[in-house]
Amino acid sequence: MTPTSYLTVAHAGTAEVEVKRSRFLAHIARVATEDEARAVVDAARREHWDARHHCSAFVLGPDGAVQRSSDDGEPSGTAGAPMLEVLRGREVSDVVAVVTRWFGGTLLGAGGLVRAYGDAVRAGLDAAGMRERVLAALFDVDVSHADAGRLESDLRARGVDVRDATYAERVTLRVAVEPATDLDALLAELTGGTVASTPAGHAWSG
Repeated sequence: MTPTSYLTVAHAGTAEVEVKRSRFLAHIARVATEDEARAVVDAARREHWDARHHCSAFVLGPDGAVQRSSDDGEPSGTAGAPMLEVLRGREVSDVVAVVTRWFGGTLLGAGGLVRAYGDAVRAGLDAAGMRERVLAALFDVDVSHADAGRLESDLRARGVDVRDATYAERVTLRVAVEPATDLDALLAELTGGTVASTPAGHAWSG
């Protein structure tokens, strides 16, 4: 069953932790595809070319179905896996975490690496903040040219997401509302019952 909402990050975020002179710089970004996630990793690799490791983890999809991680040369299971575990623990999706490490000269051991990489991602997520995405219902609203501008403004004022407007003999507004919203009742209130809506599928908002 497809979820009707899930958490993602509000915006990109960065954070740094230092352990025994090793620096761990976390970069968190919102992404929609594996290609976008890998592009964030590649960008970190180019920007911080002098660092030894660029470890990563990402989770994609409303149900978090796609999950990947990379230790990028660190001992197996000490970087990518704990990073992914933090993302799972925060229950976020459509997100990539990259932690760039500069070696400080002191070996941290497996436990030290697991803690450092996990702490860096936690700090990065705190910096990025959280946002809920909701599966919205889409509707087309057919209205005259004379009334389109006013209706669009009134709908936005009521918190309705007006996503598009198509102009032909009449104007078709594509709107997105949360499933519990009674759009036809709102339209009746705003137009005196002269305008109705037509279902047009679903899409994620937020």
